[in-house]
Amino acid sequence: MSENDNLQDADGKKEVELQNTTPQEESTPQVEEHAEVKIENESAEDSDSESKVDADDAHSEIEASNAEDAEDESNAERHEVEEKDYHAMTMQDLAEELNRLLKHHKIQTISKQVNEIKTEFNAKFGELLEEKKEEFINDGGNEIDFYYTNDTKKLFNQLYKDYKQSISAYYKEREHNLKQNLENRLAIIEEIKGLLSVEENMGSTYKTFKELQEKWRNAGPIPRDKYNNAWNTYHHHVERFYDFLHLNNDLRDMDFKHNYDQKLKIIERAEELAKDNNINRVFRELQVLHKLWKEELGPVAKEHREEIWERFSNATKTIHDKRQAYYADLDKAYEKNLEKKEEIIAKIQAVAEDKANAHSAWQKKIKEVEALREAFFNAGKVPLKVNEATWAKFKDTVRAFNRGKNKFYKDLKKDQYENLQKKRELIKIAEENKDSEDFAVVTPLMKKIQNDWKKIGHVPRRDSDKIWKQFKNACNHYFDRMHAQRKAENQHLYDAFDKKVKLLEDLKAMELSGDNKADVETLKTKIAEWKEVGYVPQNKRYIDGKFYKAIDDAFDKLKMEKSKLEMVKFESKLENLANNDDDTRLLDHEQNFIRKKIGEVKSEITQLENNLQFFTNVDSDNPLVKDVHKNIAKHKKELETWKAKLTKIRGMYS
Repeated sequence: MSENDNLQDADGKKEVELQNTTPQEESTPQVEEHAEVKIENESAEDSDSESKVDADDAHSEIEASNAEDAEDESNAERHEVEEKDYHAMTMQDLAEELNRLLKHHKIQTISKQVNEIKTEFNAKFGELLEEKKEEFINDGGNEIDFYYTNDTKKLFNQLYKDYKQSISAYYKEREHNLKQNLENRLAIIEEIKGLLSVEENMGSTYKTFKELQEKWRNAGPIPRDKYNNAWNTYHHHVERFYDFLHLNNDLRDMDFKHNYDQKLKIIERAEELAKDNNINRVFRELQVLHKLWKEELGPVAKEHREEIWERFSNATKTIHDKRQAYYADLDKAYEKNLEKKEEIIAKIQAVAEDKANAHSAWQKKIKEVEALREAFFNAGKVPLKVNEATWAKFKDTVRAFNRGKNKFYKDLKKDQYENLQKKRELIKIAEENKDSEDFAVVTPLMKKIQNDWKKIGHVPRRDSDKIWKQFKNACNHYFDRMHAQRKAENQHLYDAFDKKVKLLEDLKAMELSGDNKADVETLKTKIAEWKEVGYVPQNKRYIDGKFYKAIDDAFDKLKMEKSKLEMVKFESKLENLANNDDDTRLLDHEQNFIRKKIGEVKSEITQLENNLQFFTNVDSDNPLVKDVHKNIAKHKKELETWKAKLTKIRGMYS
């Protein structure tokens, strides 16, 4: 297929018509992979062979991409903008991401990302708005008076306004530039046509022609739908000019040779690329080679056109075929990724449909979905034709889960508001009775409402501390008054406690004289002083235990025979038991314990004496026999001590 077979130039009388159409304001759509775009072909003859048709398919990809870039030279950057999971971001994160895009990317490359961010932000703010509205109404507000915004919403609105203004200005300027550039290119074509009728020095005409070619190269982007038509028309008139140069073959042949040499270099590079297996890089460089062939270089001598175009087409087709095979293999991998993502979506859907009625269960489900979301993003790419649908299905499934989660917590908040009302009623009761003097009646009531408070569930977090302080203060006020009155009525008990604190401190600081008899009398005096002080408040009686422990510690420091020391300590213990309101019960418990120990010791002595019968024929000096006799004596002495304790404790009852 000839690169100019859509042009007829029998005598240069029929030319391609170019419509000066205003570029659309909307962003440029993506080109289909097999869009039919006219390509440059320097073949002298038109061929209908199957190989030519195949080559045309191969070139169409290149031409489609270059035509797209011709309209917007920054188009390629659109594919480099990172797409993120905006659905997982907070409103603050979304505002910051929008700000980042506006600062670091060209405004015409981020429309897709901005639209997704706006959708997610509005959805999240809508949910927040519903929550705030419900809180407003629950607090007694009138729905018609409700209004809510926040700093994040204001920031986002301003950023989005900036985006709309910038993108509008960009498209307005681009429309003007594309239109002007097209007009400039059409004017250049007209000037080249005009050179054919110039009757002057051919060297001067050739110089003007080269200047017009340079102006054409720098004329800027034009509407993509005019790209091929404009370039083909331009090449058509360039060839006519070279035909016109037959009067000065040297100039024409010099250009032809330059173009031929450069195109041979392009062909050689394309043939090298055909052996490279880095498909994406090869295709990008092939695009550049085609652009150089089409936009930077002019025609070659007719006898070479078919030959070099055939070589370039073959290299292009080889790369195209390898690219098609590469994407076929890639599609198989993408299909497997699609299966994984479909399975993940199904699992998320199952989690969403599994109803839970507890906060802990929902927290577990949230973690499950987070893990599945992570797995979804790690599963890899899916076929392009289902990418949007799969992503939409994933988002819809996650949103369904979030709706269930939000409903649960919304209902939970409703319960919390009901709990809040119940607790406010208890606060009212506490505050109404906090100054009551009828302690006998009000004290059980105050204890009851404290228990009721514990049984009521959670309230909204923002109210929790506030109402707890109200309730606690009212209850504390009442019980502090009650305790103050009781303390006044039992002041003598508190005075006794203060005295015992002083006695305990003195006991702990006391130094023993070293005279056991005197020290024992001193400790007995301390015990007598302690008993003389009398009772202390019920909640302060722990001090008696501390005192008698200090007494025991002091006795342990005495250098006395163990049995005597044991009896002295036991008498101290009995003094403590006698000082207790429950002395009879405690004395009974102690007497039973002593009897049990007497029985155990007697049993041990009997066992040891029985053991001696096995040593009838053994000499009395035998170490084993001596050890048994020694053990029996020890236990008998211990038995005497326990019997003495029993006699002592029996005397306490009288």
